[in-house]
Amino acid sequence: MTLAALALLAACSNELPIDPPQPAPEVAAVCQQLNQALPDQVEGEIPRETEPTSDLTAAWGSPPIVLRCGVGQPAAFQPTSEVATVDGVDWFPEELPEGYVFTTWGRTVNVEVTVPDDYAPEVNPLVDLAPAIKVTIPKV
Repeated sequence: MTLAALALLAACSNELPIDPPQPAPEVAAVCQQLNQALPDQVEGEIPRETEPTSDLTAAWGSPPIVLRCGVGQPAAFQPTSEVATVDGVDWFPEELPEGYVFTTWGRTVNVEVTVPDDYAPEVNPLVDLAPAIKVTIPKV
């Protein structure tokens, strides 16, 4: 295969670069369980391959809805911050220039989900993710 053909093949790849968190091993084990329980579709979108492949990350659609498991507490969270409850899972929302990032709250492991404005209302993908989170990540 020629170098040009290899470059074209790489350009057509559906892999999405996502920086996985670096949690403690016991947190990573919980994230692996979550990864195995994730739905086949989120907001009607099919999964995308992530680069590097990791049990700590997942993505669906284009533009991508991105999940990262094992993240730290958001820097913006304060004791007086409001959380939104979606199907039994509490989320701390942070508005981005073109969407929202939601981080679970009150669970033994934090999960972060970034949702672009294209999926407004941006909380809708959280409905699809709630069942997997509830069965794999206990409340504090």
